[in-house]
Amino acid sequence: MQKQEIIQAVANHFKEEFAHESTGHDWFHIERVWKNAKLINKDENADSFIVELAALMHDIADHKFVEDADEVAKKRTVSLLANLGVEQNIIDQVVHIVLNSSFKGGVGANKMKLKEGLIVQDADRLDAIGAIGIARTFAFGGKFGSQIYNPEIEPMTFKNAEEYRKNRSHTINHFYEKLLLLKDGMNTATGRKLAEDRHKYMEEFLHQFYAEWEGEK
Repeated sequence: MQKQEIIQAVANHFKEEFAHESTGHDWFHIERVWKNAKLINKDENADSFIVELAALMHDIADHKFVEDADEVAKKRTVSLLANLGVEQNIIDQVVHIVLNSSFKGGVGANKMKLKEGLIVQDADRLDAIGAIGIARTFAFGGKFGSQIYNPEIEPMTFKNAEEYRKNRSHTINHFYEKLLLLKDGMNTATGRKLAEDRHKYMEEFLHQFYAEWEGEK
């Protein structure tokens, strides 16, 4: 198979698998990350084949939903790409990106070693902020029974990725525990530029939210 045929086959696979997902990690999230990654890569000039494959596969086994996520993600990634005839060295690079893309509480150093992976990280994080990021975080919170807001519960600072995975409070806290931290953690110049407006929009949303909560507007 040609590279574009492989990319389309992978896209078709996830379009079917994630068609009815309702936490904001659905096919359309994957598609947006794919588009973001291609946009960023216009300036970064990394290997487009690896960028597109990794963008499409970055949520193949998300740690928020899957036990032993790294092991499951590795097995699924290798199996899917090997069955499509992808070379082993490409598979190894995609696996590295898939295993190291997630925010996981922002704890510790970024383990991403590949330029292509830094692009995919930025592409994924862009979709976690701005108007779409706001919509996704409330969809996620609702799915898992989180309150919209509880002023008595302060945001947490997580010590490790496991603590981040297991501790979920109200949805507004998630802005402070993750979303508002993403702008300053972008890897690429294009990612940072795109994140600015989205970050500002979230700040404006929170300002409006608190004003309405207090009955000021």
